[in-house]
Amino acid sequence: MSLSRVLPGSLIVVFASALVAGFQGGTSGPVWFEGARLIVGDGSAPIENSAFVVEGDSFTFVGKKGERQPPEGAARVDLSGKTVIPALIDGHNHIGLINERDGSNSKANYTRDNLTDQLERYAYYGTAAAMSMGLEADQELAYLLRDAVIPNAARFLTAARGIAGTSIGGPTGEARLGIPYGARTEQEGRRNVKELHARGVQFVKIWVDDRNGEALKIQPNVYRAIIAEAHANGMEVLAHLSRTSALEDSKELFKAGVDGFVHLVRDKDVDAEYLALVKAHPRVWSGPNMPFPATRDTVDALAETLPANQIERMRGQLKQREAKGNPPNELFELHCRNLRKIHEAGMVIGLGTDGTGDGIGAHEQMAAYAQCGMTTMQAIVAGTSVNARLLKLDRMGSIAVKKEASFNVLDANPLDAIGNSKRIAAVYLRGKEVDRTALRAKFMTPIVKK
Repeated sequence: MSLSRVLPGSLIVVFASALVAGFQGGTSGPVWFEGARLIVGDGSAPIENSAFVVEGDSFTFVGKKGERQPPEGAARVDLSGKTVIPALIDGHNHIGLINERDGSNSKANYTRDNLTDQLERYAYYGTAAAMSMGLEADQELAYLLRDAVIPNAARFLTAARGIAGTSIGGPTGEARLGIPYGARTEQEGRRNVKELHARGVQFVKIWVDDRNGEALKIQPNVYRAIIAEAHANGMEVLAHLSRTSALEDSKELFKAGVDGFVHLVRDKDVDAEYLALVKAHPRVWSGPNMPFPATRDTVDALAETLPANQIERMRGQLKQREAKGNPPNELFELHCRNLRKIHEAGMVIGLGTDGTGDGIGAHEQMAAYAQCGMTTMQAIVAGTSVNARLLKLDRMGSIAVKKEASFNVLDANPLDAIGNSKRIAAVYLRGKEVDRTALRAKFMTPIVKK
């Protein structure tokens, strides 16, 4: 949404230069936004007919229109009829290995250009920060880009290299094999944690998975040593769970002191013992990534940024599923039941997509959460202020004074239907409007093969 489009005609000339300077190239002065329904992101009731001020990269006033006058000389933006929510935060992804332009999946794709392209895709769809969880093919590049301020791009967060039973014991597929640290012994596990700590990593990702017997599973004594070493260094440990033994593994991980799970239990329905452990460990959180089937509105949204052949394939898959009467997806239904149970038991729910770079996954996760027992407000909070707290992003995740001015302007209210989170009119990151028009043109420019 160009700012000039939302200014009354009589104000365009007066404020045009300030708007250009304030949102495209600098921070010349305060900007007053008024008239929107404002969803703060902390679960409180929306503020109808709101007003808020952005100065530099921060909110300096948030309230109702009429509570105060705009700052002297402020540019004014009329958001009447719009809904504003905090920009989203993805707490679990694996970007960089897939090239969204051609669909290739390779370590060779892990370049600054490709990472930037995917961070721009996150920004396009209203995500302000994305945590890459343990699969950095070029760890030095990941450290270089960590927290870098890239115009029109989400903030890159990284858990660097995760730890598995061996370097090929975690993720499968050529693109991912060999990236994790391997830890067969307690000593190796502790050494790996110390290396991560020396580079300022806050979260240790561990794979507790034998890949259906094809890999060496990280052993309980080893992950207990990893957890102890991480905690001694002020770090947290987040566990990947297998598809075959997640329920029993997660129980042992609870007892070992794990801090969070980046998957739901996905082999069985959780039982009374598991739910008792949830209640006994209220600080342990889950970042579910639900296997949510693509919807028509998601594919339509992705048509703005992905090549036509990929969109055609997705639409073909939708038609096939619809022709079969949209049969239930058993894996999704299992996830759904387990999410509902742990949410009712009081487990903290963050948001993680396990995505690979198209940037829209956070919206689909919120839709899945709302379908599986959470309210639409709770789903929004999971992807905003809860994730900000879990990932220690103190200035992000809500719309409040002194917080980072990263927010999405929507054409419809997501509290009426969570899918409205994808009806994006504008995205602002760190106080500046993302140039979605330029990004869309860039994404859709055909690749010229040399």
